[in-house]
Amino acid sequence: MPVRQYVSFVLSGPSTSAAQMAAFLDLAPDESAGPPGGATHRWTAVCREPGLTVDEQIARILERLWPHAARIAELAGRLRTEGGGAALQVVRYFGGPGAGAGPSLFGWALDPEVLRFLLDTGADLDVDEYDLAAGRGSAAR
Repeated sequence: MPVRQYVSFVLSGPSTSAAQMAAFLDLAPDESAGPPGGATHRWTAVCREPGLTVDEQIARILERLWPHAARIAELAGRLRTEGGGAALQVVRYFGGPGAGAGPSLFGWALDPEVLRFLLDTGADLDVDEYDLAAGRGSAAR
Protein backbone atom coordinates (compact mmCIF):
# COMPACT_ATOMS: atom_id res chain seq x y z
CA MET A 1 0.00 0.00 0.00
CA PRO A 2 1.46 3.38 -0.96
CA VAL A 3 2.17 5.95 1.76
CA ARG A 4 2.33 9.75 1.63
CA GLN A 5 3.53 11.54 4.76
CA TYR A 6 5.04 14.65 6.27
CA VAL A 7 6.43 15.78 9.60
CA SER A 8 6.16 19.22 11.17
CA PHE A 9 7.14 20.96 14.38
CA VAL A 10 4.50 23.48 15.40
CA LEU A 11 4.47 26.24 17.96
CA SER A 12 0.99 27.65 18.50
CA GLY A 13 -0.93 30.02 20.68
CA PRO A 14 -3.91 32.36 20.63
CA SER A 15 -2.02 35.56 21.53
CA THR A 16 1.58 35.35 20.31
CA SER A 17 1.77 35.84 16.53
CA ALA A 18 3.93 33.70 14.26
CA ALA A 19 6.00 36.81 13.53
CA GLN A 20 6.62 37.32 17.26
CA MET A 21 7.57 33.64 17.62
CA ALA A 22 10.00 33.94 14.69
CA ALA A 23 11.57 37.07 16.16
CA PHE A 24 11.96 35.45 19.60
CA LEU A 25 13.56 32.34 18.08
CA ASP A 26 15.54 34.27 15.44
CA LEU A 27 14.31 31.57 13.07
CA ALA A 28 11.85 31.97 10.20
CA PRO A 29 9.10 29.35 9.88
CA ASP A 30 8.53 27.27 6.77
CA GLU A 31 4.83 28.01 7.15
CA SER A 32 2.81 30.29 9.40
CA ALA A 33 -0.82 31.02 10.03
CA GLY A 34 -2.94 33.10 12.31
CA PRO A 35 -5.98 35.29 12.74
CA PRO A 36 -8.04 36.85 11.16
CA GLY A 37 -10.54 34.06 10.82
CA GLY A 38 -8.55 31.63 12.94
CA ALA A 39 -8.26 31.31 16.68
CA THR A 40 -4.62 30.22 16.82
CA HIS A 41 -1.31 31.56 15.54
CA ARG A 42 1.04 28.87 14.20
CA TRP A 43 4.79 28.86 13.53
CA THR A 44 5.73 25.69 11.62
CA ALA A 45 8.91 23.93 10.50
CA VAL A 46 7.96 21.18 8.05
CA CYS A 47 9.51 18.44 5.93
CA ARG A 48 7.34 17.22 3.06
CA GLU A 49 10.12 15.61 1.05
CA PRO A 50 8.69 12.49 -0.64
CA GLY A 51 10.49 9.18 -0.34
CA LEU A 52 11.94 9.91 3.11
CA THR A 53 10.97 7.83 6.11
CA VAL A 54 9.35 9.51 9.09
CA ASP A 55 12.67 9.10 10.94
CA GLU A 56 14.51 10.93 8.15
CA GLN A 57 11.93 13.72 8.01
CA ILE A 58 12.16 14.22 11.79
CA ALA A 59 15.96 14.30 11.55
CA ARG A 60 15.80 17.03 8.88
CA ILE A 61 13.61 19.21 11.07
CA LEU A 62 15.53 18.65 14.29
CA GLU A 63 18.83 19.37 12.56
CA ARG A 64 17.52 22.91 12.08
CA LEU A 65 15.84 23.23 15.48
CA TRP A 66 18.39 21.76 17.94
CA PRO A 67 20.50 24.95 18.01
CA HIS A 68 17.35 26.82 19.11
CA ALA A 69 16.10 24.21 21.64
CA ALA A 70 16.52 26.42 24.73
CA ARG A 71 14.58 29.30 23.14
CA ILE A 72 11.94 26.87 21.81
CA ALA A 73 11.50 25.47 25.33
CA GLU A 74 11.13 28.97 26.78
CA LEU A 75 8.65 29.99 24.11
CA ALA A 76 6.68 26.73 24.38
CA GLY A 77 6.34 27.31 28.12
CA ARG A 78 4.97 30.81 27.53
CA LEU A 79 2.62 29.52 24.83
CA ARG A 80 1.27 26.83 27.18
CA THR A 81 0.27 29.52 29.68
CA GLU A 82 -1.88 31.15 26.99
CA GLY A 83 -3.48 27.85 25.91
CA GLY A 84 -1.04 26.82 23.17
CA GLY A 85 2.21 24.89 23.11
CA ALA A 86 4.56 22.88 20.93
CA ALA A 87 4.12 19.61 19.06
CA LEU A 88 6.00 17.33 16.72
CA GLN A 89 3.34 16.23 14.25
CA VAL A 90 3.53 13.14 12.04
CA VAL A 91 0.83 12.93 9.35
CA ARG A 92 0.51 9.83 7.17
CA TYR A 93 -1.89 8.95 4.36
CA PHE A 94 -2.21 5.30 3.34
CA GLY A 95 -3.42 4.48 -0.18
CA GLY A 96 -5.37 6.88 -2.33
CA PRO A 97 -4.21 9.39 -4.95
CA GLY A 98 -0.82 11.01 -4.62
CA ALA A 99 0.61 8.18 -2.53
CA GLY A 100 2.92 6.81 -5.18
CA ALA A 101 4.97 3.66 -5.21
CA GLY A 102 8.51 3.91 -3.95
CA PRO A 103 10.61 2.76 -1.04
CA SER A 104 8.81 1.17 1.91
CA LEU A 105 7.80 3.91 4.30
CA PHE A 106 6.10 1.66 6.83
CA GLY A 107 7.31 1.69 10.39
CA TRP A 108 9.24 4.37 12.20
CA ALA A 109 10.89 4.96 15.55
CA LEU A 110 11.99 7.80 17.79
CA ASP A 111 15.63 7.60 18.81
CA PRO A 112 16.88 8.94 22.17
CA GLU A 113 17.95 12.25 20.59
CA VAL A 114 14.43 12.92 19.32
CA LEU A 115 12.94 11.96 22.69
CA ARG A 116 15.43 14.28 24.41
CA PHE A 117 14.40 17.17 22.12
CA LEU A 118 10.72 16.57 22.89
CA LEU A 119 11.42 16.46 26.63
CA ASP A 120 13.78 19.46 26.56
CA THR A 121 11.28 21.62 24.67
CA GLY A 122 8.14 20.30 26.37
CA ALA A 123 6.66 19.34 23.00
CA ASP A 124 3.90 16.82 22.46
CA LEU A 125 4.04 14.05 19.87
CA ASP A 126 0.92 14.11 17.67
CA VAL A 127 0.46 11.31 15.11
CA ASP A 128 -2.38 11.28 12.59
CA GLU A 129 -2.88 8.40 10.15
CA TYR A 130 -5.49 8.37 7.39
CA ASP A 131 -6.74 5.38 5.40
CA LEU A 132 -7.56 6.68 1.92
CA ALA A 133 -7.86 3.24 0.28
CA ALA A 134 -11.11 2.76 -1.61
CA GLY A 135 -12.33 6.21 -0.58
CA ARG A 136 -12.60 5.36 3.10
CA GLY A 137 -10.91 8.57 4.25
CA SER A 138 -11.02 7.56 7.91
CA ALA A 139 -8.51 8.80 10.44
CA ALA A 140 -6.88 6.96 13.30
CA ARG A 141 -5.20 8.88 16.05
